[in-house]
Amino acid sequence: MLAPLSTRIGHGLAWFLRIDLNPGHHAKEAPIPRVVEGHDRGGLGTTYIEHEPTMMEWFQQYEPSVPGFVSYLLSLIPFLSWIGRYNLKWLYEDLVTGITVGCVVIPQGMAYAKLALLPGEFGLYSSFVGVMIYWFFATSKDITISPVAVMSTLVSNIVSKAPKHSKTFPYTKEDIVSLLALVCGGIVTAMGLLRLGFIVEYIPLIAIVAFMTGFAISIATGQVGSLLGLSGFNTCDPTYKVIINILKHLHTAQLDTAMGLTALFLLYLIRWITGTYLPKRYPSHKKTWFFISTLRTAFTILLHTLIAWLVNWGRSPKEVLFKILGTAPSGFKHMGVPKAKAKIFNVFVDDLLAAVIVLLLSILINNYQINPSQELIAIGVTNIFGPFFGTYPATGSFSCTAIKSKAGVRTPFAGVITGIVVLLAIYLLTSVFYYIPNSSLSAVIIHAVSDLITPPNTVCKFWCISPLEVVIFFAGVIVTVFTSIENGIYITIALSAGIMLFRIAKAKGHLLGKVQVRSVTGASLYRVDDRSDQGSEVALHNAPAELVKGSAAKKTLGRSLDDNSARNVYLPLDLADGSNPSLRVVSPYLGIFMYRFSEGIIYANASHYTENLVQHIFSATRPNTSATIIDPGDRAWNDPPPKSSVAAHTPRHFASVNIVDITSVQNLMDMRTQLDWYVAPDIVEWHFISIGSRWTKRALTAAGFGFPSDIEGDYDGKKKAGWTPVFSAASIEETVVVDESLREKKGFDKEGRRPLNGSRSSEEDDNGVGRIGTTGAGKRRVPVIIGGIGGLFFHVDIDGALRSAIASIEGR
Repeated sequence: MLAPLSTRIGHGLAWFLRIDLNPGHHAKEAPIPRVVEGHDRGGLGTTYIEHEPTMMEWFQQYEPSVPGFVSYLLSLIPFLSWIGRYNLKWLYEDLVTGITVGCVVIPQGMAYAKLALLPGEFGLYSSFVGVMIYWFFATSKDITISPVAVMSTLVSNIVSKAPKHSKTFPYTKEDIVSLLALVCGGIVTAMGLLRLGFIVEYIPLIAIVAFMTGFAISIATGQVGSLLGLSGFNTCDPTYKVIINILKHLHTAQLDTAMGLTALFLLYLIRWITGTYLPKRYPSHKKTWFFISTLRTAFTILLHTLIAWLVNWGRSPKEVLFKILGTAPSGFKHMGVPKAKAKIFNVFVDDLLAAVIVLLLSILINNYQINPSQELIAIGVTNIFGPFFGTYPATGSFSCTAIKSKAGVRTPFAGVITGIVVLLAIYLLTSVFYYIPNSSLSAVIIHAVSDLITPPNTVCKFWCISPLEVVIFFAGVIVTVFTSIENGIYITIALSAGIMLFRIAKAKGHLLGKVQVRSVTGASLYRVDDRSDQGSEVALHNAPAELVKGSAAKKTLGRSLDDNSARNVYLPLDLADGSNPSLRVVSPYLGIFMYRFSEGIIYANASHYTENLVQHIFSATRPNTSATIIDPGDRAWNDPPPKSSVAAHTPRHFASVNIVDITSVQNLMDMRTQLDWYVAPDIVEWHFISIGSRWTKRALTAAGFGFPSDIEGDYDGKKKAGWTPVFSAASIEETVVVDESLREKKGFDKEGRRPLNGSRSSEEDDNGVGRIGTTGAGKRRVPVIIGGIGGLFFHVDIDGALRSAIASIEGR
């Protein structure tokens, strides 16, 4: 059959450019063998050839289609998939949760706006826009988009270092934060549209925990000055400087201290009473105590606002006894188009990466499956439209998200309820906000961020799991305390990436040996080899009492689950995996080495792997005779002469490989050349196990692996050139057409399940009639190889590779 035109053109170009289309060193010499004799009869047992993947296949898996494009568009508005099923029960749960969260985000939003060095209404605007837009695009029912402490701190750092409003810089801090939100929102939205949500998977948990602990300490410390009414120092300095300045300025404390400390005490007292004491005393009302605990922030702010109104009534803003929030305009007074100017962009360009990372962190706080890319779109769109209403950057709030989850929220529509509550506050409660004490807002911030500090017990558990990552944790916290939050973000992510690369580069493979095991019951662990009654009595005497109670236990004592369950397992020769050191792990066969890679073999660790493997092979074997009889002048300067001239068996090496690249494959080829010289005139066979990627098979085949390199001539099912192929095959039932006249003639019953006369002919054997293992007349079970015969040294398990290597050794 004539090949397609594209194929002929490609082969012609390859011939003209002298490109070898079969680069493997065995490709021209090694023919395709048959699985079994007589395979050309057809059927399931015929030869199977696994075709190599092509670049066209790779592109086709990403080829856009009309259904795929429609699905992509629908995924951008996920609420369409559930809004049609919305019901009254969901509405009730969402209504309760939405009102609860609304009562929380109002005081928190104003407190965080103050932390960002912005008027309090900016926090309300950001809270309203965040919850009203997010629910259209959300795949999480719990996340609440609102101002957060860490973003507010970043904004305060940006605003504090911006040039003062002047003729050369005629822009306000509101202009700066609006453009910052717009730019961050555009970046995050683009990442979501391009489905780059997987990037957040590169932010490890330890980096998030260290970052949260560091900024919580930094923010709480920065609010102590406002809590106590201190003045005379910059709270945006590094944390250690703020602590020093607090101690220096304690003598300047004002009456704000009373309002701040009582608010902080009240917050913790209500949380302890409703979160610990009452639930234990009255466990049947846990839901009620939870909602009371949730509203503690609103209650505390209202109480202290009432006190502030009573003591400051009739006083002018300059005569108040302690600092209060001041005038908060009703409605949206800062609406407008953000000013996109290069001068404004230059103010925050150095902090842009840190701000984007903070926006990404909120999608990592769910305990169920979400679509990360869609969440990026939701957060990004919220920050794109927010500046038109007078907002600053907002993202998922850790505290509000936890509240929504515990309150039993049912759908993202709860955000609309929260938005209505915030909207009412913007228009109806601004006169009440005037008397909110600043020190009470600082208490709210300290109370909120204190929950983000990792407790010592959790750090201890981290130490038990991964001590090295605890070092990263403390490094991130220390850097945050002594420099800035931005540096804390960068250092934790950078150190985590460095540890990951180091582990990959220094990954340790293991040479494996064989141990025969069987499955046994717990009591049989104490039995002895003596099968006599006396032996059973000894076993019964030595077994723990809890294992031999009752007659049933005595009957099973000393008996394995299955006397025929003996099997081989393969463990590291050095028992580095923690196996019982009393085990005797032996090499499966003289001259065979089994190697298991602990990571994928790529350019970063290829040399490390191959050096360790070659070193072990050289230390465990002796070179062949031809390698020892070399003139000293022909030997390389760095190749010392062998200590002995006794030759060893030709090594057969097999390993588990899943990921390769050009560098790693070249290292394998170099190692093959080195070992071939070591055992010359023999060669080393390479068997690979559990390759899960067709592209990896293609790469190894192109490098000359996967097939014997010294086979000559055709193979017709018998030994030739000293090589015996061994396959891993499954048994599959095949239907065979049986001549009915032959069935009756030979004495089978009507169903063809057994011969009546007990005899069979060779013709019946050929047709599978009455064959052992068949399920009935006209049925037979035939072997079907699992892998393609083009890669006979690519095996599905260790046993298959071991049998193939042993057969090859014995065949030679």
